[in-house]
Parts: sequence; C-alpha cells; structure tokens
Amino acid sequence: MSQEEVGLEGLLEYGRTFDHKTGGEDGETNAAKLAREYLRIRDRDGCESPLVANAVQAEFDRKRGPRNIIVKARQMGMTTWIAGRFFLRTITSRGAMTVLVAHTRDAAQSIFRLVQRFYSGLPEHLRTGCLKRSRSNVGQMVFPHLDSEFRVLSAADENAGRGLTVQYMHLSEVSRWPGDAAATLAGLRAALVPSGELVMESTPNGAHGCFYEEWQQAAEKGTVRHFFPWWKEPAYVSTPVDPEDLREDELALMREHDLTAAQIGFRRGLESNYRNLRAQEFAEDAELCFRTSGECCFDIDVVERRLTEITEAVEQRNGKRLHIFFPPQEGKEYIVAADPAEGNSDGDYAAVQVIELATGLQCAELRQHLRPLELTQKALSLAREYSTPGSAALFVLERNNHGHGVIAHLQGGEKYPNVYESNGAPGWYTNSVNKPAMIANLDALMAQKPELFRSRRLLEECRTFVTRKNGRSGAAHGAHDDLVMAMAIAQAVRAELLESGTHRRRQH
Repeated sequence: MSQEEVGLEGLLEYGRTFDHKTGGEDGETNAAKLAREYLRIRDRDGCESPLVANAVQAEFDRKRGPRNIIVKARQMGMTTWIAGRFFLRTITSRGAMTVLVAHTRDAAQSIFRLVQRFYSGLPEHLRTGCLKRSRSNVGQMVFPHLDSEFRVLSAADENAGRGLTVQYMHLSEVSRWPGDAAATLAGLRAALVPSGELVMESTPNGAHGCFYEEWQQAAEKGTVRHFFPWWKEPAYVSTPVDPEDLREDELALMREHDLTAAQIGFRRGLESNYRNLRAQEFAEDAELCFRTSGECCFDIDVVERRLTEITEAVEQRNGKRLHIFFPPQEGKEYIVAADPAEGNSDGDYAAVQVIELATGLQCAELRQHLRPLELTQKALSLAREYSTPGSAALFVLERNNHGHGVIAHLQGGEKYPNVYESNGAPGWYTNSVNKPAMIANLDALMAQKPELFRSRRLLEECRTFVTRKNGRSGAAHGAHDDLVMAMAIAQAVRAELLESGTHRRRQH
C-alpha cells in the first residue's frame, strides 16, 4: 500500500501488525519499516533524513518486551527511536494515550520538537485528514479521529501523569530525574494499563537511586534489560592507536569485543576528556558503569573489592537500623561519633559510628531517622554500652546545624561524663577547611586497612560520595552521606587523640 492510499483503516491495519516481521532476511519488523517510510529526523550533520534503525535500535526492536529498561552510552539514538516507535503506536491505534517523561522541562521541550518533526513529515493527506489534530499545545498532540493522544511531560512536574490511563509510556534519563524520583516513577507506573508498554532508558548516574534499583530488580519484576555499550555506535572511532602502543586492558577489550584500533583511539579520547566519568557517560560494562556518578572521593576499586568480602553483622537490633559488628571488650577504649539530622522520614538520616580507639576498627553502626532528643538518647545508650570499667566511651557529636539540639539535651537532662570538646565547646565542628582532610584520612585508612570497615551501608555511601561541580564533596544526587560523615568524624578524632597522646576529654 502506497503512502497516498493509506487512510484511517490502513493506519489501524498497520497497528494490528505493528511488531510482526516483514519477512525480509534482516528480520526487520513492521515498526522499523514504518519508521523508515514515514518518520523524518535531523541526522548528526543537521540534514533531514528518514528514521532508519541503526544496529542498536534494531537490536532493541528485536529483543524488547512489554516492560523494558535500557542502560546506554551517550548519543546512541535510543530516545529518538522509542519516541518514534510510540508516536507510530499512537497514530495507528484507537484510544491510545502515550506519555513521554523527560528529566527536565528543557529536555521535554526538545523531545516534543522531535515529535513535531515526526508529525510534520507525514503525508499531507494524513495531516489534513484522519490525523488532523484538534489540539497541539506545547507538549500535547490530540488526534480526534483516533481518540488518541501523545503527551511529553517533565519529571520536574510533581503530578506528571496523574489522573491518566496510559497505554505507551517512555521514561527518559530516569537516573537524572529531580526530587523524589522513586515516588514519581511509582505514580506513573500506576497510570500504565496492565497490557501497556513501558520503556525506561538512561545513561547511568551512580549505584543508587530508583533507576539503579530498577536495573538491579529487573528480573524479579519481569523487565527486559538492554545494555548498549559505546562501541555499538559506528561513529565512535578516532585516529587508530599504534598496535605497539596498546595497553593490556585495551588488548583485552579488543579481544573480548572484537574492537578496532580506531575504536581504541576513540576510547583514549574519552579518557582524556571525561576522566573518571568515562565509564558512566560511555558505558562499557553493565555493572561497572553504575559505580560512581562523579569524581569519587574514595578509591572505588578498594570499595568494590571490600563490598565482596564483608559479612553480615553479628547482631542487628531496632528493626535492623543498629548493626553490631564487635561487642565491647573489657580493657578497650571506644569512640562513639554522631552525625545528627532533622529527623524527617524523607530527609537525611542520623548516623552513629562506634570505633575502637587503638585500631580504628568499626564495631557498631546506627542509621535511623531521629530527632535531636531521640538521637541523644540512642547515641548515649550506645556510648554507655561501649563504656568499660574505668573507661567511658568518648562521645563525639558534630555540632553543625542540628547538632545544637543534641547539645541542648546534653546540657539539660541527658548527662554523660565523657563528651569531646574542641576550642572549649562540646562537639566537633566540620568546615570547608577540615572536611577535605577528614575525607582524605578516611580514604587512606580504607586503602591501607580495608578490613577495619565492616558495614555494607557505609561502603555503598562511599561509592556515591563525590566531588561536585562546585568543588565541594558530598553525596551524589539522590544518595546519602550520613554514615560516611559520622565515620570520618570518628576517625579524625581518633587520629587527633593518638597524635596528642590524650585518650579522653571530659565535659565540665
């Protein structure tokens, strides 16, 4: 059937056979054939051309299921392909609601311009006939003859997708969604009909957050995982590397994935331009690409190796919030360091780390949403538990921000005989001068004596503790750093006491 002959019934027939194979030797689907014949895009050179499936897009088309999650390198064309696929689904089905959610409003506008180009490239008799739109606002196209609609939304809108019944859902750059991305995703999922089609796609952005969790839980949720490393894009080549100059890791990669010297040349350019972000922005391994979302402040190889070695705590209490790795032993001295938080259930955690003074060994760890009074009570309970005859555990509190509330309780009804002081005031004050030294000290300890650290939760925070664009360090977006900071404080105080030869300071 020629384009000129296609009308409403022809479009609906296309919809009924959308994912059937065309019968050609290349295994092309009718969806790919429709995209090639009907949809127009701007290519890398800025020229208008048909949407012809590249190798990555064709592979996805062959392997896709009703629920899909895609981890990809940058500029692989997946957002364009899925938007095109679902646009075609919308105009070849009755009553279809398609929703595409981008990570920012700017990205949503950019994608909608892409969809506008799809529409503008359709034959005129369709645009003025059965596909004539009754509405085409920014982010919305309505096709009344089909009772179908295509919407492009932003994850920055708190109510994105609420109140809709959706057949086709495309969620783009999920790892970079702002705010409570997990809650946004849950709300959108509730709008998808059971027989609907879902695609989540993103470049990785750290081993945390809802996209990472969706990737890890894909099998149990019945989601098809798709991984597309950078070398599947034919354009990613550069000046070939001299065979005599190839490193062992490059030779291994070439052998394993049949890469060329020109592809290795491109890879070296990535190493120069992206440094530690290369594995994230131009993924090579479906697990390693998640390891960090910035310049990680810790030796990521040490952290990952230690994660494979640690075992469960010998005891867990308080709904698994308190982990005991080593109970207190007579004759040993302990430091109990606390990082307070506001206490809201959706905010930061309060964290307490217990370490052995002589060795720095991690003995216990508490992470819980606690208000200042509750933290004071639980932290001092741990301090008393780790106090041995003649040696009260040293309680160290970060006095920044919410720490003042804990200090008020310490100076009121909650008395304790051994509270750390600095400059005549109770508590440890973290600032822009001493924080880099604290983190560097913790990093060095992990590299030299990784066996000191027993907590999986702590190590998982370490791999998402990064140097941000403004030069400051802290948790990557969507992650936490409360356990890291409590441990950094504990180890910094330990180093100070050992250096000075002072074992305890008492509050007066």
